Amino acid sequence: MSSLSSRLGTLRGPVAPKPHNARSLAALVANPGCRRRALLDAAGVDKDALAVHLGHPLPPTQSPRALSRGAQFEAQVKGQGGAELLSLLRDMLHLPLPEAAHNDLSVLGKSDKSLTVRHARTRSLILQAARGRGPSRTMLDHPVLKLTVAGHPVFLEPDLVAFQSEGVFHVVEIKSFAVIDGQAPGDKVAGAVLQGAAYIIALQDLLTGAGLAPDHVSTTLLLITPRNFSRRPAASTIDARQHIKSLRRQLNRLKRVEDLLEQLPPGMTFDLAYDSDDPRTRTATRDRDDLTKALNTTEARYRSNCRHHCHLALFCRAQARESQLVDILGSSAREDLGSLDTIPTALGLADGSLAPARDQEDLATALRHAERIRNELFGGAA
Repeated sequence: MSSLSSRLGTLRGPVAPKPHNARSLAALVANPGCRRRALLDAAGVDKDALAVHLGHPLPPTQSPRALSRGAQFEAQVKGQGGAELLSLLRDMLHLPLPEAAHNDLSVLGKSDKSLTVRHARTRSLILQAARGRGPSRTMLDHPVLKLTVAGHPVFLEPDLVAFQSEGVFHVVEIKSFAVIDGQAPGDKVAGAVLQGAAYIIALQDLLTGAGLAPDHVSTTLLLITPRNFSRRPAASTIDARQHIKSLRRQLNRLKRVEDLLEQLPPGMTFDLAYDSDDPRTRTATRDRDDLTKALNTTEARYRSNCRHHCHLALFCRAQARESQLVDILGSSAREDLGSLDTIPTALGLADGSLAPARDQEDLATALRHAERIRNELFGGAA
């Protein structure tokens, strides 16, 4: 075992690392400045288990009903050998009329143990098509791609990979949120694009690893969603280039996790000290205060959107509130307040009880102006 793997293992404790998926990789881009998250992800620490033990569990992000609705919509789109999906792809990719080959890799199994087999088959079919030795128009259903994250292989499962007749590979994401009059929930679209970016990167890496050019992979994500209030699917395209660049930067940052480890005290661990090895019945016995002290040796950067991406969001929010950090006021206030870290500092500059530093004078002037307006509007009522 390498020194880095050993140190990450010490950080995680004697449990298996929590595997990454497309959602967790997408979260890396959502808050790139959080060193706590970078360390926990690099070590494969189960952040959900940490949050539960600390008394700040995150509510389920999707209800069973929503999950069921998503599965039903995907099954509808892919039904009858992907006939409806093929019709949408013909329009979006300008495919010729002949039927495309449809390969459903789920027949190889959908358990964790089958991921290696499905990945090998996915790789083989993609390379055959890229080298002109297989069907030029192909839909790969339930493929498995692989990405290296912090030195560890991660299996990813996109909804579909389609091949255009010119040999360009396209990643297709099928989501059950509705697009009404051309408008979709911004946070859901952003999450879908970031997941798609992870798949595109994995597909690019597969080709470059075989000596082929990455530009055989389209950086435009194909998104299939319900149209308006119906269950009829509609296709749209989203340029994912910026998301791909951002995610690659964060993946490279995880490769440099040694720099973050050097800032931790020797022997630091987030081990929950389970009382047994059985994940179904074990209980964490680590003292909460001791675990909190360990987490506080890492620099967190709470943002209001963390609750959409990180299981430790409520714990970090509680700490931000206790420290009266401006981060709890939302991203707009955080940007407006610039270098100011705490709410008391902002209030002190606003009411004149604190003298601004040289680089805070313009901001202090703006805060005092806002304070005067507030007093004029609400001073009498106070």
